[in-house]
Amino acid sequence: MDLNYKELGLKVGLEIHQQLNTKRKLFCHCPTKLCDDVEKEVFRILKPTLSEMGEIDRAALLELRKGKKFLYQYSSKSACLVELDEEPPHLPSEEALRVALEVALLMNMKTVDLAYTMRKIVIDGSNTSGFQRTIFLAYDGFIEIDGKKVGIESLCLEEDAARKVEDREDVVVYNLDRLGIPLVEISTSPDIDSPKMAKETAKRIGQILRATGKVKRGIGTIRQDINISIKDGARVEIKGVSELDLIEKVVKNEVLRQLNLIEISKELKNRNAKVIEEIYDITELFKDCKSKIIQNAIKNGGRVKAIILKGFAGLVGKEIQPGRRLGTEFSDRAKIISGVGGIFHTDELPKYGITEEDVKKLREFLNVDKEDCIVIVADKEKKVDKALKAVIDRAKEAIEGVPEETRRALEDGNTSYLRPLPGAARMYPETDIPPIKIDKELLEDIKNNLPELPEEKIERFKKEYKLNDELAKKMVFSYYVDLFEDLCKKFRDIKPTLIAKTLEESLKEIRREGYNIDNLKDEHFYMIFESLSKGKLAKEGIVEVLKGFCEYPNKDIDEILELKGLKGLSQEEVEKIIEEIIKENIEVVKEKKEKALGMLMGRCMAKLRGKADGKLVNEILREKIKEFING
Repeated sequence: MDLNYKELGLKVGLEIHQQLNTKRKLFCHCPTKLCDDVEKEVFRILKPTLSEMGEIDRAALLELRKGKKFLYQYSSKSACLVELDEEPPHLPSEEALRVALEVALLMNMKTVDLAYTMRKIVIDGSNTSGFQRTIFLAYDGFIEIDGKKVGIESLCLEEDAARKVEDREDVVVYNLDRLGIPLVEISTSPDIDSPKMAKETAKRIGQILRATGKVKRGIGTIRQDINISIKDGARVEIKGVSELDLIEKVVKNEVLRQLNLIEISKELKNRNAKVIEEIYDITELFKDCKSKIIQNAIKNGGRVKAIILKGFAGLVGKEIQPGRRLGTEFSDRAKIISGVGGIFHTDELPKYGITEEDVKKLREFLNVDKEDCIVIVADKEKKVDKALKAVIDRAKEAIEGVPEETRRALEDGNTSYLRPLPGAARMYPETDIPPIKIDKELLEDIKNNLPELPEEKIERFKKEYKLNDELAKKMVFSYYVDLFEDLCKKFRDIKPTLIAKTLEESLKEIRREGYNIDNLKDEHFYMIFESLSKGKLAKEGIVEVLKGFCEYPNKDIDEILELKGLKGLSQEEVEKIIEEIIKENIEVVKEKKEKALGMLMGRCMAKLRGKADGKLVNEILREKIKEFING
């Protein structure tokens, strides 16, 4: 569906969360590396507190209603008493402060004179204290996207959350290794007016962050949250878009969802639709139902209950995003709040073992019309009641239009309900950390030492390393850009183009073949190019050696060369093999003379690829053919 986003009044704002690659965590001296070791466990229950406004945040109240408990696993290698909330926080990392200020200046932002630390209430268990510490550092900046300015409203330096390990029925397990790693939170103004522009804005911010050379790379180190609204819709926050290429799809699908919800709302109002708040117990009616879910619930002492949605028939089953319906939204809400596996509704029945006869009996029992929809839940009674109350709330919102809420990004570009949109009631001052004076001399020093921006680095790579425009761009935006420059400086006898192609094209090639390039470390590349520099490896063998390191990351280069049959040959050995190939093809050489070079070169390289440099093979072969021709 082609949509006119300008006419729809689309407004998009981004929140970018990027981990910083600092030596220590933000409020303690633990390293910023993940560690799966578990030495001890701590059990906690969290409750929300009043904000400085004297209110409890609605998102925190929802977490409280879930009734979850939290188990924290940790190792002394990656966490201390600060993460456990048993010791006050230390003063913030000076390194993290400097990096955050550098990012702010690269985005034309104004910095504060005094930086105050605030507590942001979070009781989903991702922080042992029930709040996240965040420092407001800069405001009122901008970046340019295709000639248009996008405002940067704020930049905060904050601690990352604990890493979720497992979600059991009533206990969530977290590892404390990630808790406290510094990250910058960058919020844009709602100046973005198309899905494409949203992606380009996130891309540009990512480029600026990487230009510092002080951000972590890899899965989970950068997260994009997207705030989206359209005319007659509502502001919806979508959390956790981890892939840049997914941003466009998420924005498009959310616009489509809001448009469909607006249409459903209009139709419900036309029908004078109403949500009946009474919950009806239909366990006896469904005791002989063939549905496995219902039978399992009854067998385990649970109940089957239902609610009536007057005038909702045909609309609960209406698709609002690809593969997702209004009924899916009801189900999401029920699952999040009560923990049930899902719901049934009459727009999708008969199905799942529930027959047409079952539906007919249910309609007669509840005395409902065909224009009405019935929602059914089967589980433990307490969970059933919670689930149906959640559906009642969501159905009322459906009549009104698009609810303001926080949603979770899904891998297919759709979204699902996460929690209510948080308000101002989630913040209050941090009393353990004094205000931090932002020194003018520090800012001046940062200004005088700002890193190259990507467009500047591309031009330098073309000039200094003689890369073509395409390869220079690939390299500047590559995960391996710093390694590329280090390798070029260390191995000046190797062409930078070969190093760049190895880090970009060769790695893509072997990944397509199914090799796990995550096993490759910087030291593997140093070993490869050192062997190349010393003549132990020919450039034609690089790809095979990379594959070898993917398979055996703990072996050294000599072992890999042995395994792959790529031990470098002396010039005498190369000459001997070439002479044998000429003898085997002597009739062709007699007939074609110098023109036999191409065919013979192919046969030589079939035997010598990776064992001898192609240029050397060509020179020797050409000389040997001349010797034969000259008698």
